[in-house]
Formats: sequence, structure tokens, C-alpha cells
Amino acid sequence: MRKRLDQLLAETSLEVTGHQRELLVKLVEQLDKWNKAYNLTSVRDPLDMVAKHIVDSLVVSPYLPSGAIIDVGTGPGLPGLPLAIINPDKTFVLLDSLGKRIRFIRQTCHELGISNVTAIQSRVEEHQPEQPYAAVVSRAFASIQDMLSWCGHLTDHRGAFLAMKGLYPEEELNALPENIEVRAVYPLAVPGLDGQRHLIALGYADTE
Repeated sequence: MRKRLDQLLAETSLEVTGHQRELLVKLVEQLDKWNKAYNLTSVRDPLDMVAKHIVDSLVVSPYLPSGAIIDVGTGPGLPGLPLAIINPDKTFVLLDSLGKRIRFIRQTCHELGISNVTAIQSRVEEHQPEQPYAAVVSRAFASIQDMLSWCGHLTDHRGAFLAMKGLYPEEELNALPENIEVRAVYPLAVPGLDGQRHLIALGYADTE
């Protein structure tokens, strides 16, 4: 798995240390082990997980702002856990409503020594942060409209909504609320995967 990870990372501009690569491999091993009992992901082959889960998560790293980041609907910690591993200077909250996913994340953080992650079991609309997050990241929401509707209270006018999508979501972007603007669209190249990937950066429009 380490060889596969190294091959894929070599096709990106990401800087990932040897220790971080070891942790990413251990993350896949944990995911594979827990998946047999908890059915955390439909991807069964650990080598496929390296591309489809790990590298697919990591490619958004260059676009993360400084400050606290929440990964909503994180599932088994994607993209939050891989991003936390290669960004030890940032803090991440991983939120999901299913207990088995949160148990997996907490146990994995404990075993791998990941200290910049807080796992919270909650429905996203019920999560009330003490401070607005710098960014709300989502890899799994069905639509941008749902993401904005359910996560709008998690950040303020300075924060960003980062939606990880496949094909460019033209119809969804044409239907944005008036108070939301597209700040940037980043085409993502994910080594080992066919098909398009995009990161859509949204935020509250400046009303001044």
C-alpha cells in the first residue's frame, strides 16, 4: 500500500512527509479492518481505498484556509482524517450522525496519535459551534443546496463552504441563494481515478 500511495502522491504537488505517509497507510489498514464488521465504505480493496479515499481527500488540502475546519457528513472520516494527518497545524471537527462512524474515527485517532481531530456525533443542523468555523467541507452531501441549508449556521461572512463534487455542478450553481456567491472553482486532478473532480468554494456575499 505504501508503494501505491507513493506512486500516486508523486503525481501531485502535495508535500507529505514519510511519517505522514505511514499514518495514511495505517488509516487504510484501520478502515479495511473495521469495514469488515461495520460496513463503513463500499470500497473493499485497500489498494482502491488509497486512490478513492485517501488521495481523493488530500487533493483539496492546498485550498484549506487557516483556522478551524468542520467536515460535515464525514462518514468514516473522509476527507477529514487524511487532511488532518497532512495538516497537523490545523484543527478539524469531524461530524456525523452515525455512532459506528464516530467510534471508528475516535479509535483511529487514538491508535494513530492524531491529536488535531474532534469527532462529534450529531445531526449537522443540531450542531451549534461556540465560534464560526473558517470552512465547512463536505464530500458526501447530495446537493450544494442541502449543504447550504443545513450548514449555513456553521460559519459567517468570512468563512467558506467547500463542496467536493464530481462533474461541474452547473445547475446547482445556477440555483444558488442570492446571499451566496461562488468564490472559486478548482478543477482537481486525482491520480488513479478517472472522471472529473471539482472543489467549489462558496461564501456569503458581501452585503456592504
